[in-house]
Amino acid sequence: MTSLLSRRDRRWALAAVPLTALTGGMLWFFRDPERTPGTGRILSPADGVVQSIDPWPDGRTRVAIFMSPLDVHVNRAPLAGTVTSMKHMPGGFLPAFNKDSDTNERVVWHLDTALGDIELVQIAGAVARRIVPYVTVGAKVGRAERIGLIRLGSRVDVYLPQGIAPAVSVGDKTVAGVTGLDHG
Repeated sequence: MTSLLSRRDRRWALAAVPLTALTGGMLWFFRDPERTPGTGRILSPADGVVQSIDPWPDGRTRVAIFMSPLDVHVNRAPLAGTVTSMKHMPGGFLPAFNKDSDTNERVVWHLDTALGDIELVQIAGAVARRIVPYVTVGAKVGRAERIGLIRLGSRVDVYLPQGIAPAVSVGDKTVAGVTGLDHG
């Protein structure tokens, strides 16, 4: 449309450049490539970089994955199971790489799996203002199945059950549904 208008008036040609760049950026950001599930027992729910690995007092280990605006933002189930709860929690919009982002808006998921309860937390970032779940409570999800989307930069935390050691390290790049998070 803009190219047709630019033939009539050169000012439209100037508008076409940023509009085309914006359109390209949105297409890149909202991409959703097909993936073949990896071989790990627990798979990464997000594309990104492992920001932290923290032991919790209850014996679980939190693996926090930061997603930059250049990563795919479709999140996937770390393993097959049934969604037993999904709770939206309002909060702020600090940068997702900031330690204080634990108070940001988020969606807390619990999946009943062969390994027991798996907790997954989608955290909105400074730019991300919307978390879009694709499934509801009671849904059965397959390993690496798409479960939701966080728009424009954010973080996903997955809590490994007690006794399961992470196979990733801080700074490792992960691919949703492909990278194994444990040694199983």
